[in-house]
Parts: sequence; structure tokens; C-alpha cells
Amino acid sequence: MFNKGQIIHHSRDKLGSILVIDYRKHRVLTFNSVFEQSKIDRRHPHLPVHEYNRAMFLPVAFNTPQHITILGLGGGVMASAFHHLFSECHIHAVELREAVLYVAREYFDLPESKRIEVTIADARAALSDAPDSSTDLILADLYNADRMSPAQAQRQFVESCNRVLSHNGWLVLNYHRTPDPDGPYFRQLRKHFPVLLMFKSKTNNIVVYASKQPIEAIHPHDPALASLERQLPIGWARLMGRVSRL
Repeated sequence: MFNKGQIIHHSRDKLGSILVIDYRKHRVLTFNSVFEQSKIDRRHPHLPVHEYNRAMFLPVAFNTPQHITILGLGGGVMASAFHHLFSECHIHAVELREAVLYVAREYFDLPESKRIEVTIADARAALSDAPDSSTDLILADLYNADRMSPAQAQRQFVESCNRVLSHNGWLVLNYHRTPDPDGPYFRQLRKHFPVLLMFKSKTNNIVVYASKQPIEAIHPHDPALASLERQLPIGWARLMGRVSRL
């Protein structure tokens, strides 16, 4: 992956390497592996590039959130995009590694804003400390250098997210491989979330959406999606057209 790009930052902490690599159009954060943790368009750093990352935004077409929780900051792409999209929304990001927060601010233009709060902590501990019904949208993208964090696939994680979410909240999960739809994890999701949706990206990432309330399907040509597209051009209509029910 590195031979076509220029490494502009390399640091290490107790969990391993952190690299920032510049390509002609893009900037990438990686933990020295085949996985790109974050990717931005260098001309428009608030625009997410990865398709699965863009797909994680879709629940805001159903409800405009007042508070968003992001588990796994990475380069801060999602936090930057939500900050750009909503002028009054508060964003709380939880990141395990302080060195990653430094990189997000120095190399990925994560805004210094009163509306963005970053906590350096384990996501499970941060969820445990969060008040009941305190956030409208939880986006979980917890990965280390080569795999998804086991925390994201535990039933207790689902319980904590359900407690912290508001009555019409959404939980969004990024997976490299879908858990067994008939297994205990999905049974736990169905216990708390009457609506489960799925998006499969071209890189085979699976985004799972869990809503605490029933929803009306949104047609890809809905004017609300066109409005969102004007504010954040990520292909809302095309992405929504590929969402299916689980």
C-alpha cells in the first residue's frame, strides 16, 4: 500500500504504529496494516471517502440528531462531516489512543470546536459512564491494526448502547464480516431494536443499522436526501437505494 504514497507521519504508542500517508488526491491513516483506518479527500477534508463510512450517515435522513456519539475517532472523518452537516449538533467521540487524536487534529483537520468533545478512553468504559438516553446516534467503528475490536461484538455492548440512546435513537455498526443473523448477538439486537437494516459496501464491509422505533422507508428520490446531498455530497440517494432489511 505504501509504495504509491508518501509517509508524512509515523509514530508509535503502546498499541503499535500510527502512519499518515499522502497520495495524489487522498490522505490515509493506517495502523501499519492492509486496512485504511481513515481516508479523506485532501481538498475537502470533511468529506468521507470510504463507501462504508458514507453509508454510516444514512440514519440522519430519518431523524436529525441533537447529540451524536462516535466510538473510534480514527482520523476524525465522521466527526468533521457531522460538524459540517449540522450547525447545532453536539458530537462526542471516544478514542482509545491519545496519539490518534493528535493525528486527527494535525493531519486530518478535525475542527477545534465547542461542539466536538473527545474522550480518551475504552469505548466500553465511556458507555458505562454515559447517562441514560443521552445521545441520539451511536456510530461504532472500533478497529485495531488487523481486526474489529471484540468489544463491538458483545451482547453487553448492545445493552449499553440501548441504555444510552434516546427513545428514537439509532445504533450503527461497521463490520468486516456480518455476525450470524440467527446467533445470540442479533437476538440481543432484535430484543431492543424493532428495525434492523443492512448495507453491504463494495469492499464487503457490512453496516448494520438498528432503530429503536419503527420507521417509514425513504425513497431514494426523497427531497430530504437531495437536501442532505447539497450540504454533504456523498451520494445519499444511491446509498439509500442499497439498504435492505435484515
